Amino acid sequence: MNYLMLSVGRRGELMKDFRKSMENGSHIIATDNSPFAPALYFADKQYIVPRIDAPEYLDIILKICKDENINAVTTFIDPEIMLLAENREKFSAIGVEVLAPYEDSARICFDKYQMFKHLKANGVKTVKTWGSFSEVKDAIETGEVSFPVFVKPRTGSGSVGARQVEDLASLEAAFEHDPGLIAQELMTGEGCFDLDADIYVDTITHKPVAIFSKKKISTVIGGANKTISFKDKKLFAFIEEALTFFKFNGPIDADFFFKDGEYYLSEVNPRFGGAYLHAYGAGVDFIKLIENNLHGQANESIIGQYDEGVVMMMYDSVVIGRSEADSVILKV
Repeated sequence: MNYLMLSVGRRGELMKDFRKSMENGSHIIATDNSPFAPALYFADKQYIVPRIDAPEYLDIILKICKDENINAVTTFIDPEIMLLAENREKFSAIGVEVLAPYEDSARICFDKYQMFKHLKANGVKTVKTWGSFSEVKDAIETGEVSFPVFVKPRTGSGSVGARQVEDLASLEAAFEHDPGLIAQELMTGEGCFDLDADIYVDTITHKPVAIFSKKKISTVIGGANKTISFKDKKLFAFIEEALTFFKFNGPIDADFFFKDGEYYLSEVNPRFGGAYLHAYGAGVDFIKLIENNLHGQANESIIGQYDEGVVMMMYDSVVIGRSEADSVILKV
């Protein structure tokens, strides 16, 4: 199998995990718009491409798929997910499986306020969310929520701009500075936990067949960097039910809270999560599940087939090379 990984950035460890699990004869082709994206150098072949918003970008990616006989394509950044979802038929026409959600689900996931409304409309427990200053002000005045509250960009990623707000004046100033914010109930308190799950949705049955859940011990901008695995059948059942209201395709990363004995779905990043490395290290191998699907085989469920108490602790590493290295990368 030949895999095309788009906008790989710093995801070198994920590339290394792919290489360890791929069947013999498989290849990784990687793209980025910078020759200084370290993950490029863990691929078998690299392409430097324009930014994803360039008019010629999609045609370039489709040409790479044809030239490299690509079997599956995925991206490591949120803004590119919609591009893949909207153009699924173009990839399918040349035999490429798009490891990204279908268009409606991609659109919902990219807009956190739409996600809240979608979950609420379908009876899925989620974090109370307001899409404007007037909405959250009314909720405060009626006692539906009290300070502090949490604000973050409606369409942001990587936790950029997310912060706690303590009073009405600060809240109004935040929305005046950035009308694209949403406000949420602050999920804190004794017995409240911030959780994450790596989920593989089979590309044939479109049902979740692997779930790896973990508690966040420590987080940095971009996500959790220390986590510990746990298992709860109640959470697994909650996830399976919630995902019936979407059409995902391949790996996804979902954020949850546990409070007062109940689980709440916060948001879904429909791609490999940055902390999928934990799942892989604990033996939950999405790469094998992808290969099975590419061979036309639906996967049997392996939900919960991992050990509890497995800890992940991220650390930094480097790629060292000569500046001339970019001259051997295929520029398009």
